[in-house]
Amino acid sequence: MDHFLKTAVKAAKEAGQIMLKRRGNPGEIDYKGRINLVTEVDLLCEEKIIEVIKDNYPDHSILAEERGEIATDSDYKWIIDPIDGTTNFAHDFPFYCSSIALEIKGNIQIGVVYVPVLDELFTVQKGKGAFLNDKKIHVSKADMLKTSMLATGFAYDVHETDMDNVNHFKNFLKQARAVRRPGSAAIDLCYVAAGRFDGFWEFNLHPWDVAAGVLLIQEAGGRVTTMAGENYSIYSDNILASNRGIHRDMVNILRL
Repeated sequence: MDHFLKTAVKAAKEAGQIMLKRRGNPGEIDYKGRINLVTEVDLLCEEKIIEVIKDNYPDHSILAEERGEIATDSDYKWIIDPIDGTTNFAHDFPFYCSSIALEIKGNIQIGVVYVPVLDELFTVQKGKGAFLNDKKIHVSKADMLKTSMLATGFAYDVHETDMDNVNHFKNFLKQARAVRRPGSAAIDLCYVAAGRFDGFWEFNLHPWDVAAGVLLIQEAGGRVTTMAGENYSIYSDNILASNRGIHRDMVNILRL
């Protein structure tokens, strides 16, 4: 698996260099929805990541946020978010990353998330632990909501749906030490794995938002389910991730 991880790291870092060079200059901005942006730099980063992967594994499938699925008969599928936190990037708010995962026969085996502004590289191989800049990371030990810092996000259809997450946000504000909404689900999940956040929940994420981060949390000792506490898939329409110690309390709040 090491060669897969090295390829993912190379791809993520090369995308990160593009982001840094274009910081404050996102170029042309298009809209996939009312507030769902895609910048010129998203496309450049995705092109670079796919180029690096295809140079090494030309027969592998690709699932990328902007290009969609490039399907082959391979058991290997690379799941790519070239810039998670595009709105942040477009506003030069320095909380964005590239996220790359490798799914083999339906199971995520490799994950890499690179945060270029902080030069933080999160890496994971299934069964081998989770790492930040080559140092092993673990989830926090918090066991009460009142001592926990949580994170969440709001889906791009927040203006149009009743499932807008506002009530859950309010309920957790009343129970937790703090709730944050930084704007990159991939980084939020990494921060749970690293013990910076104690829990995270969100609606309507996509596989490329969560694939690497979910494996990082699991390998760092955390737990990932649906908001109802049921088995989770990266293709699920909602997610709850935590350090395990507050998981049941978070499920109970989400049922309100």
